[in-house]
Amino acid sequence: MARKLGLLLGVLLIASISAGAQEKVEVFGGYSYMRFNSSPGANLNGWEISGQYKFTDWLGGVADLDGHYGSPGGIGSSVYTYLFGPQVSFSGRVSPFAHLLLGGAHFGAQGFGSSSFSMAIGGGIDTELIHGIRWRIVQGDYVLTEFGSRAQNNARFSTGIVFRF
Repeated sequence: MARKLGLLLGVLLIASISAGAQEKVEVFGGYSYMRFNSSPGANLNGWEISGQYKFTDWLGGVADLDGHYGSPGGIGSSVYTYLFGPQVSFSGRVSPFAHLLLGGAHFGAQGFGSSSFSMAIGGGIDTELIHGIRWRIVQGDYVLTEFGSRAQNNARFSTGIVFRF
């Protein structure tokens, strides 16, 4: 997982060099909370990173990765999602955005693992701190996973720093 993460960040860095002053690339990283609605339900804490390449001033493509960890029922568990899709955003000192992301998820607990389809629908608000650096005040997503042939309707909330290149 760390190798894939490094590869993604490397690709984003190379893309940012060619983007120059156009600020076509955004990289987000920060804290993330997930309400994982399995049986039993769990409050999970973790991280989220994403990269966006803006095709136009308002439309971009996003790659989003996260990891959440906790101990529902006393069992150490992890949930990872890897999602991709379009994002619409509005420019300005305060920038709202919305996205629809599709991909997969992986659940792990005590040597057991399962992968499934995943989807996230949501959005958030970024605000400019200084030129090129923004604070993602909040990002909220409905995250669907389908572990064990059952749908889990999860909620994810994130906050952190956005770098624009």
